[in-house]
Amino acid sequence: MTSAVAPLAVAADKYLRHVSIERGLSDNTVAAYRRDLAAYLTFLDAQQIVTPERIAPADVSAFVQALRMRPDGALTASSVARMLSSVRGFHRFLIDEGLTETDAAIDTKPPKLAMRLPKAISIEQMASVLAATDGDDLAALRDKALLELLYATGARISEAVALNVDDIVEGDEIRLFGKGNKQRIVPLGSYARAAIDAYLVRARPLFSTKGTATPALFLGVRGQRVSRQNAWLIIRAAAARAHLAIEISPHTFRHSFATHLLAGGADVRVVQELLGHSSVATTQIYTLVTADTLRDMYTLAHPRAR
Repeated sequence: MTSAVAPLAVAADKYLRHVSIERGLSDNTVAAYRRDLAAYLTFLDAQQIVTPERIAPADVSAFVQALRMRPDGALTASSVARMLSSVRGFHRFLIDEGLTETDAAIDTKPPKLAMRLPKAISIEQMASVLAATDGDDLAALRDKALLELLYATGARISEAVALNVDDIVEGDEIRLFGKGNKQRIVPLGSYARAAIDAYLVRARPLFSTKGTATPALFLGVRGQRVSRQNAWLIIRAAAARAHLAIEISPHTFRHSFATHLLAGGADVRVVQELLGHSSVATTQIYTLVTADTLRDMYTLAHPRAR
């Protein structure tokens, strides 16, 4: 880019502060916005466009087309859609700030995405993964507490590792902070509560002596807060010990939580609240998973189904 700071770059930096501070988006989401906008501004700079009012709808469309035809490999439809979402949010901000009078991105449509059903594992498979964390050593007690909590609450992994000890509410509930720092209270269940109690009494006090004082619920061996990456490794190791034939991730626990609740008869709006979804339409995707399962069971069991 040019040596002087371009007005677009200044506006982008202001927008990122806006979504971080005023909208309360997570650090990971803000980092994704920053990468997307950096690519967008680099594209515009190559077209010698450095001010908001010079951006035309054709420029936004050309950016999307460039993403689909990158020489180092075209982006997937979902990645293009995500980047365009970042760009459209930026253009709405430019309008709100009075930096331009027209929204150049409003008519640019994202690519159609194939519906991908959430991947859940069976109740038996989940039980085997949770059993794979059995043990009396400190790490096993922590891992059991973390995985039981993920399955009991449907928490996102970022929500789980961000938990503090004080977020455990008296009465077998836990306080989760979701997207936009939105708070929700979710029941723990007896298995998760027992696992967390064992960890708090027998493991966390010893972990906490290894590092500086921290309110974090889940600690590593050096006394630091468990990171998302560490949580991934914990889950991967448990799945390997359980001899699952499929790969699972932290989100597998969230998907399985929702799918098993709906299969057990839970109301979709209750599951929506437990997951922290802003729209029930997002939660209803899980009803398709349940319907597919019922259809498969019917086909296998009914004598006149085939």
